[in-house]
This record gives sequence, C-alpha cells and structure tokens, in this order.
Amino acid sequence: MNTITVAIVEDKDEIRQSLSILIGGADGFVCQSAYATAEDALLDLPGHPVDIVLMDIGLPGMNGIDCVRQLKPLCPQTQFMMCTAYDEDELVFEALKAGANSYILKRSAPHKLLEAISELHQGGSPMSSTIARKIVGSFYQAPARSSELDVLTSREREILDRLSKGYSHKEVADELFISPTTVRKHIFNIYEKLQVHSKVEAVNKYLGRR
Repeated sequence: MNTITVAIVEDKDEIRQSLSILIGGADGFVCQSAYATAEDALLDLPGHPVDIVLMDIGLPGMNGIDCVRQLKPLCPQTQFMMCTAYDEDELVFEALKAGANSYILKRSAPHKLLEAISELHQGGSPMSSTIARKIVGSFYQAPARSSELDVLTSREREILDRLSKGYSHKEVADELFISPTTVRKHIFNIYEKLQVHSKVEAVNKYLGRR
C-alpha cells in the first residue's frame, strides 16, 4: 500500500493538532505539514507538494476556497478536500468550482475521514451525505406547469427566464434593449400575475420549486 501524504490547512490549533495526530497515527498515511493560514500554505506547498490537502474554509485572511483556487494550478497532482463546518449551498458549489475534489464536514467520524482520504487518493470524489444530496438536488428542476405561466406575456417570460439565470435588472435591460425602469414594471406585473412577493418566489415558481 502506497503511503498517502497529507497537508492540513486549519486555523484552530486544537483541530489542526487532532487531525495531525489522527492522520499521522494511521497506517498508510503521513501528515507531512500543517498550516494555520492559507497564506502559509501558499508559500510552502508548491515547493513541498502532497497527495491530499485538507482545507478549512473559514480561515483568517484568505479563505480556504480562494486558497484552493490559487494552489490548484501550482500543485496539479494534489487533490483538495474541503474539511469544514460549513454546509451552505453557495460555499459548497463555490469550493467545487474553485477546484476542490471532495467536501467533507468536520462532524464526520474520524474513520470516515480516513476512508474519504483513501477514496480521494484512489480517484473518487467523496462527499458527506448531506453535501452529496445538495449536489444531486441541484440538477433537478421540475418544470412549472404551463398553466401557471400562461398568464405571462412573452416579454415577461423573457425577463423571468433571465432572472432565473442570475441576471441583474441592468443586465436584463441591456440584453433586451429596454430601460431598467421598464424591467422593474414588468417584474411588478410578474409578481402580480404569479401572486408572489419577491424575485426568489417568482424564480422558484418559474422553475417549479413549489
């Protein structure tokens, strides 16, 4: 069995030490380095690469997601595992887009963490079950029943479609060659017709997330 070299980026001393002891004491694992800040990791890891980096998100100074984004091209053979308490959708997807290969919550049992490191090293992308559910759920968008949207004009549907893709009012106006004021008037009409009170409610109804 090949030894898996691991680095830890974690600002809390107690957690960093516990992870170091756990990994260093397990057969087939070596805790090669541990850092309290993203900046320290950025300075050292490119010259001393490891197989796996366990990365916290809530670090002082640069956060863990930005650290992964910068380290990824500098350490192309290294796999990055987010090991964090945060399970918000936005952070999960931002971390994966930045180059994280795995996302494990800190509340995971020690043996589960070691199993996840081994799986990642073998080519998998282990995720805590709640994180995996978020990712799977993100691919499902049940279409709204057509009758619910029949009340909208074609222009209102165009605007709502762009809002569902994250466009700002100005971006919608620019793309459809209308003024922001006109966009706001259309949005007000959309709210009235769909009987909603916010952009989130309107978009959710458009995407069928009722």
